[in-house]
Amino acid sequence: MSFESSIEWTDSTWNPVRGCTKISPGCKHCYACTFAERFQGVKGHPYEEGFKLRLVPEKLAEPLKWGSSRMVFVNSMSDLFHKDVPDAYIQRVVEVMATANWHTFQLLTKRAERMRDLLAGPLKKFADLPHIWWGVSVENKKHGLPRLQALRKATASMRFLSIEPLLEDLGSFDLQGISWVIVGGESGPGARPLLADWVRNIQEQCKNQQVAFFFKQWGGRNKKKAGRLLDGRTFDEFPRVVKNKPPHSMVRHEHIQNLEARSLVSIQL
Repeated sequence: MSFESSIEWTDSTWNPVRGCTKISPGCKHCYACTFAERFQGVKGHPYEEGFKLRLVPEKLAEPLKWGSSRMVFVNSMSDLFHKDVPDAYIQRVVEVMATANWHTFQLLTKRAERMRDLLAGPLKKFADLPHIWWGVSVENKKHGLPRLQALRKATASMRFLSIEPLLEDLGSFDLQGISWVIVGGESGPGARPLLADWVRNIQEQCKNQQVAFFFKQWGGRNKKKAGRLLDGRTFDEFPRVVKNKPPHSMVRHEHIQNLEARSLVSIQL
């Protein structure tokens, strides 16, 4: 099953990997984990196994089937650069993104060092593709800002930050080489607070450093009620999107056949 996303900064989600493990304070109330565990044991459900990490090779061809251009959030329910995802499988996922260049792919990770290293190695030929956006999650100074530093050292044409959930004031930091910053508060039961001055600090730095700024939400237990206005306005800025015309259905079908012919589905954990 594929998903049209309710996430404000994307159109669709694509999950060729499912499940993950928590590695930092930003993971404490992981929405993906909460969702997946709700369906653990439900026969036939995509998350019948809960949040256990697993490859989903049958999902690899999904973006090639979509005939209209979309913003695609890659692995909203996992982390492609998790240590247990084989390098070869990561490369196959990125090869699909490279082929499906009529979409814009938004790839987000908390494993910034591994992404940086792969972009300098097996993924190097994909690093400068303008329709693939490479991003890291940032939640605080201790865990998040080092990911920013790793991202800035990565060879990539388009880098972005998802500062959500923002858990503290980040102070001043260098946004050189970053094209887009998303900020948001945590939502749901037990949501940790987000202070307006923390958000204003980031928005002001983005403005001064000419970086697109997107404020997603205040969060809280009722995120719809809290809304997403900052000082009376919404911030929906995006970096420049490179749009390519979708190919004819016959061409897309050929791409899918080529994918299947290469036996990509044989890669397993």
